[in-house]
Amino acid sequence: MIRILLLDDHPVLRHGVRAVLDTQDDLEVIADVGTVAEAAAAADGIDVALVDLDLGDDLPDGIDAIRAIRAANPKTQVLVFTAYDSDADIVRALDAGAAGYLVKDSRPAELFRAIRTAARGAGQLDGPIGERLLERIDRPEEALTARELEVLALAANGHSNRDLARELHLSEATVKTHLHHAFTKLGADNRQAAISVAIKRGIIRL
Repeated sequence: MIRILLLDDHPVLRHGVRAVLDTQDDLEVIADVGTVAEAAAAADGIDVALVDLDLGDDLPDGIDAIRAIRAANPKTQVLVFTAYDSDADIVRALDAGAAGYLVKDSRPAELFRAIRTAARGAGQLDGPIGERLLERIDRPEEALTARELEVLALAANGHSNRDLARELHLSEATVKTHLHHAFTKLGADNRQAAISVAIKRGIIRL
Protein backbone atom coordinates (compact mmCIF):
# COMPACT_ATOMS: atom_id res chain seq x y z
CA MET A 1 0.00 0.00 0.00
CA ILE A 2 1.30 3.45 -0.96
CA ARG A 3 0.60 5.98 1.80
CA ILE A 4 -0.18 9.47 0.46
CA LEU A 5 -0.26 13.00 1.84
CA LEU A 6 -2.18 15.73 0.00
CA LEU A 7 -1.16 19.38 0.40
CA ASP A 8 -3.40 21.98 -1.24
CA ASP A 9 -5.01 25.10 0.19
CA HIS A 10 -8.38 24.28 -1.44
CA PRO A 11 -10.37 21.76 0.65
CA VAL A 12 -12.76 20.95 -2.21
CA LEU A 13 -9.87 20.07 -4.51
CA ARG A 14 -8.30 17.87 -1.83
CA HIS A 15 -11.63 16.09 -1.43
CA GLY A 16 -11.83 15.50 -5.19
CA VAL A 17 -8.28 14.17 -5.47
CA ARG A 18 -8.83 11.90 -2.47
CA ALA A 19 -11.97 10.50 -4.11
CA VAL A 20 -10.05 9.76 -7.31
CA LEU A 21 -7.17 8.10 -5.46
CA ASP A 22 -9.58 6.02 -3.37
CA THR A 23 -10.58 4.15 -6.55
CA GLN A 24 -7.16 2.44 -6.49
CA ASP A 25 -6.63 -0.54 -4.18
CA ASP A 26 -2.91 0.18 -3.68
CA LEU A 27 -3.23 3.91 -2.90
CA GLU A 28 -4.29 5.25 0.50
CA VAL A 29 -4.61 8.92 1.43
CA ILE A 30 -3.43 9.17 5.03
CA ALA A 31 -3.84 12.93 5.42
CA ASP A 32 -4.95 15.97 3.44
CA VAL A 33 -3.81 19.36 4.72
CA GLY A 34 -3.70 23.00 3.67
CA THR A 35 -0.45 24.38 5.11
CA VAL A 36 3.26 23.63 5.00
CA ALA A 37 3.41 23.22 8.79
CA GLU A 38 0.60 20.64 8.73
CA ALA A 39 2.29 18.77 5.89
CA ALA A 40 5.63 18.58 7.69
CA ALA A 41 3.90 17.38 10.86
CA ALA A 42 2.05 14.64 8.93
CA ALA A 43 5.04 13.44 6.87
CA ASP A 44 6.03 10.56 9.13
CA GLY A 45 5.25 7.25 7.44
CA ILE A 46 4.20 8.89 4.17
CA ASP A 47 5.47 7.37 0.92
CA VAL A 48 4.38 10.10 -1.51
CA ALA A 49 3.29 13.68 -0.89
CA LEU A 50 1.23 15.45 -3.56
CA VAL A 51 2.04 19.16 -3.24
CA ASP A 52 0.51 22.20 -4.90
CA LEU A 53 2.91 25.09 -5.54
CA ASP A 54 0.42 27.90 -4.88
CA LEU A 55 -0.73 27.76 -1.26
CA GLY A 56 -2.13 31.29 -1.02
CA ASP A 57 -0.50 34.71 -0.90
CA ASP A 58 -0.12 34.76 2.88
CA LEU A 59 1.44 31.30 3.18
CA PRO A 60 4.81 29.71 2.34
CA ASP A 61 4.65 28.23 -1.14
CA GLY A 62 5.02 24.67 -2.38
CA ILE A 63 8.78 25.01 -2.74
CA ASP A 64 9.00 25.59 1.01
CA ALA A 65 6.69 22.60 1.46
CA ILE A 66 8.97 20.32 -0.56
CA ARG A 67 11.93 21.24 1.62
CA ALA A 68 9.93 20.96 4.86
CA ILE A 69 8.48 17.55 4.01
CA ARG A 70 11.83 16.17 2.90
CA ALA A 71 13.45 17.51 6.06
CA ALA A 72 10.76 15.97 8.25
CA ASN A 73 10.97 12.62 6.47
CA PRO A 74 13.69 12.12 3.82
CA LYS A 75 12.01 8.88 2.73
CA THR A 76 8.91 10.73 1.54
CA GLN A 77 8.92 11.33 -2.21
CA VAL A 78 7.34 14.64 -3.20
CA LEU A 79 5.30 14.87 -6.37
CA VAL A 80 4.32 18.39 -7.41
CA PHE A 81 0.68 18.52 -8.55
CA THR A 82 -0.12 22.06 -9.61
CA ALA A 83 -1.72 24.30 -12.22
CA TYR A 84 1.59 25.90 -13.20
CA ASP A 85 4.18 24.56 -15.61
CA SER A 86 6.64 27.41 -16.16
CA ASP A 87 10.33 26.57 -16.47
CA ALA A 88 10.97 28.56 -13.29
CA ASP A 89 8.46 26.52 -11.28
CA ILE A 90 9.71 23.19 -12.62
CA VAL A 91 13.39 23.94 -12.05
CA ARG A 92 12.79 25.34 -8.55
CA ALA A 93 10.72 22.30 -7.57
CA LEU A 94 13.31 19.82 -8.79
CA ASP A 95 16.11 21.77 -7.13
CA ALA A 96 14.15 21.65 -3.85
CA GLY A 97 13.96 17.85 -4.04
CA ALA A 98 10.74 16.99 -5.89
CA ALA A 99 10.72 13.53 -7.46
CA GLY A 100 8.24 14.48 -10.17
CA TYR A 101 5.99 17.19 -11.57
CA LEU A 102 2.43 16.98 -12.90
CA VAL A 103 -0.09 19.62 -13.92
CA LYS A 104 -3.66 19.39 -12.66
CA ASP A 105 -5.16 18.77 -16.08
CA SER A 106 -3.38 15.40 -16.22
CA ARG A 107 -5.58 12.33 -16.63
CA PRO A 108 -6.21 10.13 -13.56
CA ALA A 109 -4.15 7.33 -15.11
CA GLU A 110 -1.18 9.70 -15.39
CA LEU A 111 -1.57 10.69 -11.75
CA PHE A 112 -1.72 7.06 -10.61
CA ARG A 113 1.38 6.19 -12.64
CA ALA A 114 3.27 9.20 -11.30
CA ILE A 115 2.49 8.29 -7.70
CA ARG A 116 3.56 4.67 -8.18
CA THR A 117 6.72 5.76 -9.97
CA ALA A 118 7.59 8.24 -7.20
CA ALA A 119 6.94 5.60 -4.54
CA ARG A 120 9.63 3.44 -6.20
CA GLY A 121 12.06 6.34 -5.88
CA ALA A 122 12.06 7.12 -9.59
CA GLY A 123 11.31 10.45 -11.25
CA GLN A 124 8.16 11.33 -13.19
CA LEU A 125 8.81 13.87 -15.93
CA ASP A 126 6.90 12.58 -18.92
CA GLY A 127 5.17 14.53 -21.67
CA PRO A 128 5.66 18.24 -22.36
CA ILE A 129 7.45 18.90 -19.08
CA GLY A 130 10.03 16.21 -19.80
CA GLU A 131 10.49 17.55 -23.32
CA ARG A 132 11.13 21.05 -22.03
CA LEU A 133 13.72 19.81 -19.57
CA LEU A 134 15.44 17.87 -22.35
CA GLU A 135 15.55 21.07 -24.39
CA ARG A 136 17.30 22.79 -21.47
CA ILE A 137 19.87 19.98 -21.40
CA ASP A 138 20.34 19.91 -25.17
CA ARG A 139 20.76 23.71 -25.44
CA PRO A 140 22.35 24.83 -22.18
CA GLU A 141 23.72 28.01 -23.73
CA GLU A 142 20.15 29.19 -24.38
CA ALA A 143 18.55 27.99 -21.14
CA LEU A 144 18.29 30.31 -18.17
CA THR A 145 19.99 28.95 -15.07
CA ALA A 146 17.98 28.30 -11.91
CA ARG A 147 19.26 31.56 -10.41
CA GLU A 148 18.51 33.56 -13.57
CA LEU A 149 14.99 32.13 -13.59
CA GLU A 150 14.53 33.05 -9.94
CA VAL A 151 15.80 36.61 -10.42
CA LEU A 152 13.69 37.20 -13.53
CA ALA A 153 10.55 35.72 -11.93
CA LEU A 154 10.91 38.02 -8.92
CA ALA A 155 11.61 40.99 -11.20
CA ALA A 156 8.40 40.18 -13.08
CA ASN A 157 6.49 40.56 -9.84
CA GLY A 158 7.73 44.12 -9.36
CA HIS A 159 10.85 43.65 -7.25
CA SER A 160 13.58 46.26 -7.74
CA ASN A 161 17.24 45.26 -7.99
CA ARG A 162 17.69 46.34 -4.38
CA ASP A 163 14.72 44.20 -3.31
CA LEU A 164 16.11 41.24 -5.27
CA ALA A 165 19.54 41.61 -3.69
CA ARG A 166 18.04 41.72 -0.20
CA GLU A 167 15.69 38.76 -0.71
CA LEU A 168 18.27 36.52 -2.41
CA HIS A 169 21.20 37.62 -0.23
CA LEU A 170 23.17 38.84 -3.23
CA SER A 171 24.87 42.08 -4.14
CA GLU A 172 23.06 44.43 -6.52
CA ALA A 173 25.93 43.96 -8.97
CA THR A 174 25.33 40.19 -8.97
CA VAL A 175 21.61 40.72 -9.52
CA LYS A 176 22.35 42.96 -12.49
CA THR A 177 24.69 40.31 -13.90
CA HIS A 178 22.01 37.62 -13.66
CA LEU A 179 19.48 39.92 -15.32
CA HIS A 180 21.92 40.81 -18.09
CA HIS A 181 22.55 37.12 -18.82
CA ALA A 182 18.79 36.52 -18.90
CA PHE A 183 18.28 39.44 -21.30
CA THR A 184 20.96 38.09 -23.63
CA LYS A 185 19.54 34.55 -23.68
CA LEU A 186 16.04 35.87 -24.35
CA GLY A 187 17.17 38.31 -27.03
CA ALA A 188 15.79 41.27 -25.08
CA ASP A 189 17.22 44.74 -24.54
CA ASN A 190 15.67 45.55 -21.17
CA ARG A 191 13.82 44.19 -18.16
CA GLN A 192 10.27 44.62 -19.45
CA ALA A 193 11.09 43.10 -22.84
CA ALA A 194 12.76 40.12 -21.18
CA ILE A 195 9.82 39.60 -18.84
CA SER A 196 7.37 39.78 -21.74
CA VAL A 197 9.33 37.21 -23.78
CA ALA A 198 9.72 34.90 -20.78
CA ILE A 199 6.00 34.97 -20.00
CA LYS A 200 5.03 34.31 -23.62
CA ARG A 201 7.39 31.32 -23.75
CA GLY A 202 6.12 29.91 -20.46
CA ILE A 203 9.50 30.37 -18.81
CA ILE A 204 8.11 32.38 -15.88
CA ARG A 205 4.65 33.37 -14.65
CA LEU A 206 3.23 36.37 -12.85
